[in-house]
Amino acid sequence: MRDTDARKLQILGAIVEDYVSTREPVGSKSLLDRHELGVSAATVRNDMSSLEEEGLIHQPHTSAGRIPTDKGYRAFVDHVATVKPLSAPERRAIQTLLEDSGDVEELLGRTVRLMAQLTQQVAMVQYPARRQARIRHVELVKVAESLLLVVLITESGRVDQRTVPVFAGQPAEFYVDLRDQLNRVVSGREVTDLQLPLTDLCEAVPHQDRPGTTEVAEAFVALAATRAEDRIMLAGTSNIARSALDFTQDVEPLLDVLEEQLVLMRLFTEMHALPGAVEVRIGSELQDQALHQAAVVGAGYGGGSHLAILGPSRMDYVAGISTVQAIARYVSRYLE
Repeated sequence: MRDTDARKLQILGAIVEDYVSTREPVGSKSLLDRHELGVSAATVRNDMSSLEEEGLIHQPHTSAGRIPTDKGYRAFVDHVATVKPLSAPERRAIQTLLEDSGDVEELLGRTVRLMAQLTQQVAMVQYPARRQARIRHVELVKVAESLLLVVLITESGRVDQRTVPVFAGQPAEFYVDLRDQLNRVVSGREVTDLQLPLTDLCEAVPHQDRPGTTEVAEAFVALAATRAEDRIMLAGTSNIARSALDFTQDVEPLLDVLEEQLVLMRLFTEMHALPGAVEVRIGSELQDQALHQAAVVGAGYGGGSHLAILGPSRMDYVAGISTVQAIARYVSRYLE
């Protein structure tokens, strides 16, 4: 890299740092006051003009300083930003919080809240791909003459339950026996892979037991389907409201995206970061129009799942990358 390129990247880094810190356009005088650039004011002005011609910064108002563009943030992330190791107290706090988790469900809940707290952005965690929807145990409890409690426990430790009406009422012993049969055919299976074994079970029971077995199987499939759709945990959505000034467009479409799990699942599917590796997407690199003034810093963990923070493109990338990378490594270590 030429000296002039290295110097311009240094100035770009200073502009990004100051704009993230102050939310105010950055002028050449303030750069010289705040940073040890080792060059003259004329050189800084010339380099800023060059950065503007390259589309890395722009002038929002005639008399204002410059602010980074999405292209400028990308150059900063790719060439300037360096991961800062977390302090010893930060590492101990993360390790203590995560290692004290009772199961995967609690671990993910603590993880997503911790990321939102440390970064002041929206935090998202995708359920571990290998364990998010695999069934550990089924329980059936008759709670009234025509009401049955159906309980589903997955390998992640998640417990879902639903009270359903039963029209082909059977004695409690019937449901105890059916529970054992269900566990034999569905334990270890993905929640999306139940239709065939349950159909086979319904066809195998005596004719007089078929109506009672079928309605329980249908209720169980419906409960499992809701579990299959619940694959992302969120925290810190209110941080978007606190960053509203960073979005020139209405933030409502962005909040709608956060409510829409399918959009977020597609975002995670498009990410390719390996465990502990960080991937950053900025502005138009995010496919959904509502995300074009946002940025995502994500990392892989476990066996092909991801966690990430989402916020305005004017985010602290250095802190975000450091935090996301460290937490992804801790979570991967816990799951192993």
